[in-house]
Amino acid sequence: MPVDEIELEADDKMEKAVEHLKKEFRGIRTGRASPGLVESLRVKVSSYGDAPMDLKSLATISIPDPTMLMIKPFDPTTLKDIERAIQESDIGINPQSDGKVLRLPVPPLSGERRNQIVGQIKKLAETQKVALRNVRRDAIQAIDAEKKAGDLPEDDAKKGHDLMDKMIKKYEGTIDEAVASKSKEVQQV
Repeated sequence: MPVDEIELEADDKMEKAVEHLKKEFRGIRTGRASPGLVESLRVKVSSYGDAPMDLKSLATISIPDPTMLMIKPFDPTTLKDIERAIQESDIGINPQSDGKVLRLPVPPLSGERRNQIVGQIKKLAETQKVALRNVRRDAIQAIDAEKKAGDLPEDDAKKGHDLMDKMIKKYEGTIDEAVASKSKEVQQV
């Protein structure tokens, strides 16, 4: 496999790791209402054969004001299932039902809770950085295997190693920027 194919594959995997992190960040509470808090919540709907479904495929999620989420199910019979899923989740918001819609008041975060969330953000970021390092390691092993097999000159192998180092620095920088941005968002009162 040529170096550019190894590079492309590694780049794709690293991009997916960063995208995964950003998707996880959308589900983190910041003290403001955001559909990302609940839209990927898995709901077991008994009337649909207990198949878990994403909340966004069962209901519309709106934000009537900055501290309130409103969930209106497409099928009113799923309201109780959605309410149960929210209560069992770890988002820490108790839904209020009027029989037709669920209202989720997003309480302001305490200073201690904000610091816990920032710690959680950093932990998620470190997990993805480990994934990036694993991708880099695999790519370098592939380059070394090509060199050992005689299919790749030593100069190209060295360039491949340098490329992997530059690539991981780029993606780790992207993760650091995302962490800083999300941490700042959480710390805002």
